[in-house]
This record gives sequence, C-alpha cells and structure tokens, in this order.
Amino acid sequence: MTKKKVIPVMLCALVSVLVVTMSGCTTQNTQSTKLTVFAPMVLTDAFNQTAQAFEANNSGVNVTFNYAGSEILATQLKQGASADVFASADPMDMKLVQDARLMNNSSITTFAENKLAIIVPTGNPANVTSLSDLAKPGVKLDIGNNSTPCGMYTLQMLAKASNNSTYGSSFVKSFQANVVSTETDVNAIVAKVALGQADAGVVTKADVPAAYQSKVETITIPDGVNVLAQYPIGVVSGSQNAQLAQSFINYVTSPAGQAILSSYGFIIPPAQNTTTASGTSATSQSATATSMPSMSSMSSMT
Repeated sequence: MTKKKVIPVMLCALVSVLVVTMSGCTTQNTQSTKLTVFAPMVLTDAFNQTAQAFEANNSGVNVTFNYAGSEILATQLKQGASADVFASADPMDMKLVQDARLMNNSSITTFAENKLAIIVPTGNPANVTSLSDLAKPGVKLDIGNNSTPCGMYTLQMLAKASNNSTYGSSFVKSFQANVVSTETDVNAIVAKVALGQADAGVVTKADVPAAYQSKVETITIPDGVNVLAQYPIGVVSGSQNAQLAQSFINYVTSPAGQAILSSYGFIIPPAQNTTTASGTSATSQSATATSMPSMSSMSSMT
C-alpha cells in the first residue's frame, strides 16, 4: 500500500476511535445514580420537595422513594429489601432495623419532631372543640392501629391523660368506647374524617396532606398530655451509595432541608441528637407503652 493511501486509512481509524471514546464518555456522564429512600407516608410532600432541591444540587442523581408505614418499611428491610436511606416516624421502628444490624448506627440522627392533634371534618358537625369532647357519648373516632407510630403515640397520650386530673381514667374508657375504626395508614384516618365517616381522628400535626387541608379542621391537644413524636433517619448498612446517602441526610438536616420540613408543619429539633445502637429513646417509649391502658380490642374495630 502506498504512503498516500496509508495516511487516509490511519486518519479514518483514529476518527473512529475518537468517536467511540467520546460516545462512551457521553454515555457515562448521562447515567444517573439512583438513591432509594424508605420513608413514612407523612413525609411524602416534604420529602418530594426535598428530593427536587437535592437533585438540583447534585447533577445525575435520581432520588426514588418507597413511602409506607414505618413498621411496614422496617419489615421490608428485615426481609431483604434494598434501600440507601431509612427514615422512620418513630425511634422504635428504627431500633428494629438497628437490632437486625441493617443500619449504619453512627449515621442515625433525629431530623424532625411532631405532635398529636385532633382533626374533624370541615364544619365540625359533632362540635368537637377540645380533647375532652372525644369522650362525649356518640362521637365516632378514627385512630391509628396500635402497631403504627400514630397509634402508639395515641396510646401514650391516653396514658398521660389517665394520670391527669383534668381527664382521668373515665376519659380513657369513654374515648376507647367511641373508637369505631383503627387504621394502619394515617392517610386513611384523614380520608375517613374528611368524608365524614368519623367525627374526629387523632393524627400528628403534619399528617394532613395538602389535598385535604381544606377538608378538615385541626384542634390542638394540650402539651400536658400531648406526645412529642421523633423522626430518626440513617444510612442503610447495605447501601451501594453510602456517601451519597449521607449527603442526602446532610441536606435534610441542613437549614434548607429543615426549612422545607418546617413549611409542612414539622417541628425542628433543638439539636440534631444522634440515636445510638442502644436505642435509648425507643427504650423509654417502650417503657411508657407497658403502662398504657389496654386497647387490644381496638385492633379488631375496622
């Protein structure tokens, strides 16, 4: 082959190599990194907005969510479900995952808090204006099943009320008698109250989605008998993107992330307290649960 013919052939080969190489680089740069977050349904609106902001600051990252009750998410993780981040609506479900050695314990922190509240249908047909009114004869109540964080917090509230002179044990018994349904999903409580299938429901203040804000009214429960719900978050030990998962948690706990949570009704913790493997908060809640009034009959009221 002559020298004149060899040069064009070599140039063509070089161009081909460059095209393939550049194509490979382009494909690599456009590939997205998927971050899977398991979170309770109460965080749906707030975390969707958080993900948008996080993705905007982290090119090529795609945050996907699995929203469900914390107890359901904990069970899924224990059964082998894959996730990068787990956020819980209570320390007890987080501790269940910790006990299964599925969490990076040093990454766990309390990122939000919440309080219980009463919700009633718009117009308040049963004229419920206070916690005491939930014990009035004929008031139909819908609350969380005692296996859910919302139900557990309700039990804790009743335990405190039973030792409060304003309410007492008679209030607790009358409250129990008025429960017509218990739910495994707080959204179901909100929906049933909004539709008038219950006169009132007990949820946390941030449990009412934007779509239902105009369909229910909120009544405050006094701090003396209320319960402060704590929300821990951490990196799942089997995460393939542990560094990115930690970055997401860092954003959630940053001023920008906390501002988003606050806008959806969550309480910002006074400090970011790390939850250890000993599960101190969860242990104290468990101790409270042992002194709660018996409500086992509620589980069958659906």
